[in-house]
Amino acid sequence: MPDIDANAAMAWTLCKGGVILKQLRIIRIWVRETGMTWIDRWTPGWMGALAALGAGAPVQIVVATEYLSVEDAQKALFPQADRFNEVILALSPAQRDRVTALAGPQPPHRSLRAWRALHGDEPLGFVFVDEVIGKEDFITYALAIDARGRLSAPEVLAYRESHGGEIRSTAWRQQFAGRQGLDQLRVQTDIKNIAGATLSCQHVTEGVRWLTALWQVALQAPSATPG
Repeated sequence: MPDIDANAAMAWTLCKGGVILKQLRIIRIWVRETGMTWIDRWTPGWMGALAALGAGAPVQIVVATEYLSVEDAQKALFPQADRFNEVILALSPAQRDRVTALAGPQPPHRSLRAWRALHGDEPLGFVFVDEVIGKEDFITYALAIDARGRLSAPEVLAYRESHGGEIRSTAWRQQFAGRQGLDQLRVQTDIKNIAGATLSCQHVTEGVRWLTALWQVALQAPSATPG
């Protein structure tokens, strides 16, 4: 039996004799924001899974994989930084309207945090950790925008769906690296999607547009010149 946590024990018990469990890496229960108990979360779903197994129907297991912690992502994005100070994002109604207009259509977002990266007293830029919906669940990713407005390649911190994880590929993520300004972040024109991961690619790209607009409206230094 793989090394999985206690909350995944029922999943393993129910599925270990079937053919639906494949490439299991990490299973976790994502109940932090729902307020549901473990029983609330799992009983209905696994009663359905048992019924489907009894009927011989295929059942899909969603594998939630964490790749990086926030701290790991911060250091990967700004390795020269010696500290990261969290920024409280409080937009005025006018600023929010401006960000919305600049960013364009958006998928559902769940949470957003930001930190200012510093080396000594020198500001290096910002790190954002955002969550956007993929197809059915949320993708957690991190993005850096440096002091001149240049983007990093995003880092995928957590992926919670059974398909579309190809957005972690270096080739796809590197499409963002060095871009500067919203006119260089057009979906499918500047940032190409991946077959089989279309919604994940589109929604992360749209999320990056939101972060870029947010930086331009609320965070950039007066001397920065975004494209």
